[in-house]
Amino acid sequence: MSNSTSLPIMKVLFPLLWLSAVVSAAAPTLVVHNNGTNGEFSTTISNDVISMHVGRQYGTKLMYKGEDLVKNATGAYGSYGSYYDLNYTSVTITSRTSRMLDVAYTSKEGDIHFVLFTGLSGFYSYFVNTALGVQGEFRTLYRLTPELFPNGRTYLKDAPLPLFETILTSPSVQDETWQAPDGTYITKYDNSFFVRQSDFYGVYGPTVGAWMINPGKDYLNGDQLKQELSVHRESRTNDAVLLNMLHGTHFQGAFSDVIPVGKVFGPWLVYINDGSVADAAKVAREEEKKWPYSWLKDEKYLSRGTVEGRLVLADGTPAAGAAIFLGDEGRTIAQGTTFQYTTNASASGYFSIPNVRTEKQYTLQAWGNGGKLAGVTTVFSKSNITLSAGKRRNLGTLKWTPQPRKSLWRIGAFDRKATGFKLGGLPYTHGLVDGCPGNLTFTIGVSSEQEDWCFGKSAAGTWSVLFSANTVAANASSVLTVSLAGYSGSGTRIGGVGSSLEISVNGVNVGDNATPLGGNDPGLYRSATSAGEWRYFEWALPAGALKQGDNVVDFTIVTATRWRGVMWDAVMLEQS
Repeated sequence: MSNSTSLPIMKVLFPLLWLSAVVSAAAPTLVVHNNGTNGEFSTTISNDVISMHVGRQYGTKLMYKGEDLVKNATGAYGSYGSYYDLNYTSVTITSRTSRMLDVAYTSKEGDIHFVLFTGLSGFYSYFVNTALGVQGEFRTLYRLTPELFPNGRTYLKDAPLPLFETILTSPSVQDETWQAPDGTYITKYDNSFFVRQSDFYGVYGPTVGAWMINPGKDYLNGDQLKQELSVHRESRTNDAVLLNMLHGTHFQGAFSDVIPVGKVFGPWLVYINDGSVADAAKVAREEEKKWPYSWLKDEKYLSRGTVEGRLVLADGTPAAGAAIFLGDEGRTIAQGTTFQYTTNASASGYFSIPNVRTEKQYTLQAWGNGGKLAGVTTVFSKSNITLSAGKRRNLGTLKWTPQPRKSLWRIGAFDRKATGFKLGGLPYTHGLVDGCPGNLTFTIGVSSEQEDWCFGKSAAGTWSVLFSANTVAANASSVLTVSLAGYSGSGTRIGGVGSSLEISVNGVNVGDNATPLGGNDPGLYRSATSAGEWRYFEWALPAGALKQGDNVVDFTIVTATRWRGVMWDAVMLEQS
């Protein structure tokens, strides 16, 4: 009797046996082909939708509907630092039910888990740290066969990936950046995004798509302005790359964090479908509702509470729209040791941050995000915030004290972004700062920020701010504030000597970037148009620095390197 005729008979005669067989067949599985003998390590994980071969270093033969999504590409793997890959020494089933399988692959750095559910088109993954130590970059990658995945999608961009043939025939102008024959540039940095604004991203084609869905982002480093890479074409192999930067440094000054033993990165979902962006968006919305994932039976992971309160200025004005960051003290964009959370205050100054892990004390920081806070330069901070599982920690009304000075004029809003200026906030575009002039005259009360003040300055020359100070009090001192959304100075990535900025008031030098502007962040030469890493400076001007009548503040780049320089946030002159 053939299988096609025997199965219905079995279903009628033995319904319980039939049901058992169906459940058993659908259960996710781990098959160990070789557990490390003679240096070999070979396993296969699978459910009823996908399967993947996992060796000592790479996940390959990712099968979906009978098609291998990796083929000759590299596959799935984890790496850190200067591209040190995780190498697995053993495999363990850490949790199992009739419909779920959690498999841990152990390396000396830690355990990377693959979690499969019956019926799930893809797999969850998370990493438990053992010995990453001090790291700047840590990531997982999913490098897939190019012919099946010609397109890349983020919340900012949905377009074909560059053609490998064009990369091979175009001259390189800097790391991972080439100039095409038509004069435009090809670079993976054009597919970057602000990580905490991401809904989902992926690579896809007419018949299949691979998507990164990570609704819980508290394990990622940085604040609201943290930017990272997402999808790109691998320039040496032609692979379509779905990149998951768990701890990254691509758009900020050099830094590293101590990654504590036991820290959990993730979970995230690698979702496979038929290439439908709409379907991936639907699944991403569903995953948002499921996070934090109840299937991850980790006491610290599941122990969460809510931090809430109301932020007002000292005079009682609501801190409408303020950027709220909950993490540690200090440099917010570089934080990544443990967990970070972000939100924005409402129009009335209220904020609420749910699902905050409870195992540490937090510091809350806040800064202006435009609007009514455009002229506030100070940063609010409150430390030693603790909370309990399942509880709401209400901080009450928090009073934020602005700087006690009178503004004479201001260009831009103190929001750590260059979006209010000409070209600022456009899609990621390499070399966009070439469109900003070397010389410019901006007259307070006449010129327009959106039309006349460009988002960045790279070319040699002087930008002059002209203003009248007929109301300057006798012998009054003043303060010049310069807030930069980013600064690309010296560095080794593209050579050259960087760019130096000199600042003067009525011909008297008040500061330059030799020391005050700090080290390099790569934003300006890596396609960023809104931000790199924020910097803030105040220069006290002595009595007599300003005069009755016409005055001028000059910003001069003397030593220039193409695509290096400053990205503006705001400039303001105040009277003390």
